[in-house]
Amino acid sequence: MSFNSGDVVTVDFPGVKGIKRRPAVVLSSTIYNTNRPDVILGLITTKTAILGSTDYLLQDWQLAGLRTESMFRSFLVTLPVSTNIVVIGHLSERDWQGVCNCLKVTFADF
Repeated sequence: MSFNSGDVVTVDFPGVKGIKRRPAVVLSSTIYNTNRPDVILGLITTKTAILGSTDYLLQDWQLAGLRTESMFRSFLVTLPVSTNIVVIGHLSERDWQGVCNCLKVTFADF
């Protein structure tokens, strides 16, 4: 299966408190996803208290296939595409730009 940047997926996401089935956003590029056996994902959470400039409250969460108000958090993982990853939607352009802005802050010193 191929993925596109901005796809919203559900996946068994490894977190601080263990693995939990949750939504995530595909961050890796189409070129990366075409040539690699893995995909880079960022956390989507329903805990919408903004912790800082690396969080982004999704404006069009319903259009992205999410069931409730959600936010992107710069908590990143790389998982094999063989993991049970299911596409449920795609971020709107303004939400994708908001996520990209968070990533620029996250990796500003890179």
